[in-house]
Amino acid sequence: MNLLELLVQQNLKVGDAIPKEMELAATLGVSRTVIREALLRLRMIGLIESKKHRGAVITNPDLLSMLEKRLIPQVLDNATLREVFELRLVLEIGMADFIMERVTKEDIEELKEIVANEPDLSDSTIFQVQHEISFHGKLYEISGNTTLKKFQNMLLPVFDYVNRSGLLNMNVPVRKFVSHKGLVDIIEHGSAEMLRNGMRNHLDNHFARILSK
Repeated sequence: MNLLELLVQQNLKVGDAIPKEMELAATLGVSRTVIREALLRLRMIGLIESKKHRGAVITNPDLLSMLEKRLIPQVLDNATLREVFELRLVLEIGMADFIMERVTKEDIEELKEIVANEPDLSDSTIFQVQHEISFHGKLYEISGNTTLKKFQNMLLPVFDYVNRSGLLNMNVPVRKFVSHKGLVDIIEHGSAEMLRNGMRNHLDNHFARILSK
């Protein structure tokens, strides 16, 4: 049994103090040096932290912090890049219910302001990174899921890199699709099902490019 397994077995929760080094060493049958090294690793991944007068306590880790440091498009292989590209497509279609449930009139007005600054050809231009960041970033914000929002911030640079890299099939005929303006209209007047369908149509050319490669 390792240290993490022991802490889980003891049913420790966020904020609970963990046993002292000597107790941990005795329980696991290892030296205190080994325990210190294990504790250091747990601190590095954000599972424990030191508190004044309490020692080491269990903490709520930032789920995406370690991933963020490693999600560098230029060092990922092609298979991983494609999978990350696909992941964003899935996420954006899947969050329609949360958007429709949580959107406010103020959110809709902000979306209208965002799309007002987009070119008229926004239903035939596949990817313009600044527009993607502004519009889709707002959708993630509306979803009310902070983990999704952080994840989106990490995915967009990968999405942009894959789009420009030649990894996807560039010879797929570009069909007109539901624009950002069209999605705003659905959010204002439609349903979650309509938004899912609209988002799928909005992303249709991306699906065609990756599935035909």
